[in-house]
Amino acid sequence: MPVKIRLQRHGSKKRPFYFIVVADARAPRDGKFIQKIGTYNPLTVPASVQLDRQKALDWLHKGAQPTDTVRRILSYKGVLYLKHLLRGVKLGLFDDAAAMEKFKKWHGEHEAQMKKRQEENRKARPGRRGPGGAPMRRVERKSEGGPAQEA
Repeated sequence: MPVKIRLQRHGSKKRPFYFIVVADARAPRDGKFIQKIGTYNPLTVPASVQLDRQKALDWLHKGAQPTDTVRRILSYKGVLYLKHLLRGVKLGLFDDAAAMEKFKKWHGEHEAQMKKRQEENRKARPGRRGPGGAPMRRVERKSEGGPAQEA
């Protein structure tokens, strides 16, 4: 049975929300799945991803093939890097402690970079504030030719 790690769409029209699932490749996109391993919300900036790293790693070791989008998500969360490091441990290139140290170092740098990006996006996003940081007032327009017009 070929197994894939893929996205399962939820959410309403033009408001996508995805579950990251492990499913039989022959099952329909939103149909039966084996296990849910996370969620992905592309509407937030940056996109929010909740992922059970250990379950994803276990399924990759069992031979599950991620789709292109899920592969990028797994790479972003460090699952593919961790799989790469564990392969080096298996080959005897370094021990398990060294692999975990490398992963923790990468994870710390990655988190710092994501915080920086999030701050830049927050500063660049146009808020509901006017010049000088003061809240903007709503301007009411007077209608011309309306029923309450005085002559």
